[in-house]
Amino acid sequence: MKFLKSVVEEMKLVTWPTFKENRRDTWTVIVTSVLFAAFFAVIDWVIEQLLKLFILK
Repeated sequence: MKFLKSVVEEMKLVTWPTFKENRRDTWTVIVTSVLFAAFFAVIDWVIEQLLKLFILK
């Protein structure tokens, strides 16, 4: 029971993000994900072209 009491006390100290902070963080995740996807797509294409150039000829 001591553990549960300490959990309740700790949860009282938690602050939730505001709507504005939540929206900003969500956009950060979306933009970062798109940029990483684009980066890896370009790298994949470059590697594919190099393999075609050197191996498949």
